Amino acid sequence: MLKKNHLFLTVSMAVLAGGATQALAGGFALREQSAYFQGMSFAGNAVGGDSISSMFWNPATLTNTIGLVSESHHTLIVPNSEITPDASVATAAFGPSGDLANDAWIPASYTGYQIDENWYLGLSINTPFGLSTKSGPNWSGQIYARTSEVFSVNVTPTVAYKFNDMLSVGLGMQFQYFDVRLTSATGVAPGSATAGLTGDDIGYGFTAGVTLTPMKGTEIGIGYRSAVFHELDGVFSAAGTDLGITAKMATPDMVTLSAKQRITDSFRIMGTVEWTNWSRLKEPAVVLDNGVQLRTLPFNYDDSWFFALGGEYDWNQDLTLRAGVAYEMSPIDEDIRSLRLPDSDRVWLSAGLSYKPMENLSLDLGYTYIFSADDVRVNIGPSHQDYAGLTYTGDVDSSVNIVSAAVRYTW
Repeated sequence: MLKKNHLFLTVSMAVLAGGATQALAGGFALREQSAYFQGMSFAGNAVGGDSISSMFWNPATLTNTIGLVSESHHTLIVPNSEITPDASVATAAFGPSGDLANDAWIPASYTGYQIDENWYLGLSINTPFGLSTKSGPNWSGQIYARTSEVFSVNVTPTVAYKFNDMLSVGLGMQFQYFDVRLTSATGVAPGSATAGLTGDDIGYGFTAGVTLTPMKGTEIGIGYRSAVFHELDGVFSAAGTDLGITAKMATPDMVTLSAKQRITDSFRIMGTVEWTNWSRLKEPAVVLDNGVQLRTLPFNYDDSWFFALGGEYDWNQDLTLRAGVAYEMSPIDEDIRSLRLPDSDRVWLSAGLSYKPMENLSLDLGYTYIFSADDVRVNIGPSHQDYAGLTYTGDVDSSVNIVSAAVRYTW
């Protein structure tokens, strides 16, 4: 009986871990860290502006601080994602996933303090990675995914130095809490038991950046967010039995390059190119506390790219209008796309504004609509890294609405 239960747990773990790769990586790094830049699809986010929220991407932009500044940003993400199986799928009669994606609120806060004309201190608190998807209790793809939850918090103290009006540098230290919860069914039939995996850890990394002003009206910024390495300690639960596990993984590092050009005294255009090193995840191992390796998690993602172009116009001294468009290249394609988060290349359309009701108080609003650039399919078969004995093909219908708001106050 003990051997039978151990075999059941091992098989269940293999099924769950095979589906877990997507929930720990591709396509859900949370870019939504600023209502100010949300309105331009994050064009210019590493070069800065009136908002010091750009320090998330480039700590050197902290030198835009005048005196003591506090900012509170809040973003509501309303995604929709439904997977509909092809009629040929053996479990198609059990139905589509329903709306897998849960709404989410993403907070972020920033504080900057100008010590003197050269030195600046800052502190940011962010949620750089997150995911919340949940299907109905019984659906055609339940053996691959039922629930996926990822939660993170970054606290980043930052210091920046302004050499002169042309050059600034910045450096920050990341303290990151990372938590994961994943569940899948242990069988394809309705009412099948659930296997669950949980784990968390605190890891460390850094941020660094430079801003350049080569000529009046032209600004360039480049920022780097390092990988954060985690050793997740947790539990795998199934059939009333808990097994302690560990899994070493790293969040991807990221490089952001932005430019801003003033066209007139009232109009500016911005651009951003961002590279994210998803391929560093490779195939981390899931290991039992007794040292036995259950399996590896075959992420095998490509690196991703993000391109954004936007602009802002000062309607008057109190009101600034913004708009932007972006193209996001996912690290996931049909060869490795799973059912936990069926990510794809996406198009961003954004608009926003800032309003100053008082000299030292500003309000930011941003809105973005995101949709898939192409028709999206899942194609899980014997050659797929997530294959657990059920061939699953189908269509994915997904889109995202995002609304952001922020308060900026200069003390």
